[in-house]
Amino acid sequence: MLCLFDQFVSHISYTVYAIFLDCYMSQICYPKSGHTAVNIGKSMIVFFGGLLDKKFLNDVTVYDIDNDMWFQPEFMDSGSDGNTGPSPRAFHVAVSIDCHMFIFGGRSGANRLSDFWVLDTDIWQWSQLTTFGDLPSPRDFAAASAVGNSKIVMFGGWDEKKWLSDVYVLDTFTLEWMELSVSGTIPPPRCGHSATMIETRLLIYGGRGGGGPIMGDLWALKGLIKEENEPPGWTQLKLPGQAPSPRCGHTVASGGPYLMLFGGHGTGGWLSRYDVYYNDCVVLDRVSVQWKRLHIINEPPAARAYHSMNCVGSRYLLFGGFDGKSTYGDLWWLVPEDDPIAKRSGISSSEVVPERDTTVEEKESQREGDAIAELQKRLQISGLLSTSVHIVDEMEDKELIQQALRVGGKDAVGNMQAVQALRDHWARSAPESITLKEISPLLHDYQRLITRHHIGKVGSNLDELVGLGFAGKACLQHVFDRQHPNRMLYAAALVRVEMNSSFVLDQTRLLIMLHQV
Repeated sequence: MLCLFDQFVSHISYTVYAIFLDCYMSQICYPKSGHTAVNIGKSMIVFFGGLLDKKFLNDVTVYDIDNDMWFQPEFMDSGSDGNTGPSPRAFHVAVSIDCHMFIFGGRSGANRLSDFWVLDTDIWQWSQLTTFGDLPSPRDFAAASAVGNSKIVMFGGWDEKKWLSDVYVLDTFTLEWMELSVSGTIPPPRCGHSATMIETRLLIYGGRGGGGPIMGDLWALKGLIKEENEPPGWTQLKLPGQAPSPRCGHTVASGGPYLMLFGGHGTGGWLSRYDVYYNDCVVLDRVSVQWKRLHIINEPPAARAYHSMNCVGSRYLLFGGFDGKSTYGDLWWLVPEDDPIAKRSGISSSEVVPERDTTVEEKESQREGDAIAELQKRLQISGLLSTSVHIVDEMEDKELIQQALRVGGKDAVGNMQAVQALRDHWARSAPESITLKEISPLLHDYQRLITRHHIGKVGSNLDELVGLGFAGKACLQHVFDRQHPNRMLYAAALVRVEMNSSFVLDQTRLLIMLHQV
């Protein structure tokens, strides 16, 4: 495993705390997602294409790092209509080598593309390249990276009919494509993953696979460097630490001792799967070879996917993306705490307790506490309930009454009897049979009951809760007998996942539930 990073010898000090800073942008760069952004040396970042309101784009915007300015270049050999370069597209791949940006594939409308272009940023001239050899099929959502200063490696994607797991290598000198023959186990087909070249290995993370599942696996491909004289082969890596949750549409940027991963799109839910967008930062520490969570001092950017992120020295530049509803056009710097622009912002981690070595027990306690806090946030339950908490009565809960009348309205004498019939229905039902419309009133009703129990409005007799039609007494006894200040959260989580007396709630199950609530 360590051989992945055997040539990496830098031990740059980098604080585990970081700051996101919202930045002013010129009006020449507008909201988009599915675009690409590549570093041209250390002097500039070139943005190309993307998607906004179902409109595919082919504009080029440049950030001049040295002069801290944005501009749109004027291209040579423009046609009479003023258009030049690739057609509008998104979800393509872009790779930079020296002063050149190479573009392949992507999607334009309903069409997958397979054309290949290069932009010379010294003279700002586009050229369409005619390649030969093992030509890749048209595709979008593939991922690619430069290999040295003359080759490009591309993996996976979607060709409109199937997810792909093929590997192609392009020689930019000869313009010959070669499909790499890889023996042994290979990663499942996927799209929307990331591909990052680290020394002699290509690292692939995440993506959406065949049949639609979101992946969270990490793979390394060897055999790309001719001088290494080793046959191509994949190895699945299972690294220690706090790995990212499964996702696609994320970004990974390499800088110093870290691979920085931000954002992406996944799924959550229990009875019905739903989209989840992330705004967390996870780093792969190339020195210790493990996953780590990056502690952000201030509020991070909104959750998103199909954005861009580039490393500029010790900083990371984040732009654009999509959260399922909105397309973003904001620009953010992720910087170490001691960065000059962080100091000018006045943001400090002086109140943040520095990390220290902790025992296994302390780590487990912290892990459980974080899980409980997250569950509390998602269930919208206060951890410090008092008699001043306002509890909405059953008869005032319109959503509950409507659901109750749908289930037992014909036979019920009044609304309260209908509510009781609904609770009996929930107690008898298998979890998978509960509809999506029932989840919200079910959670709110259970929250109401356990809140009353917690502050003494129902009493301490568990038979009262069981009698109201929820999980068996043995299961509730297990929950309420726990001497834990947040035992009510365990109870709320209990009904969210399973409603039978055989369920035993422990820390591991709670952590799993955080991806389902």
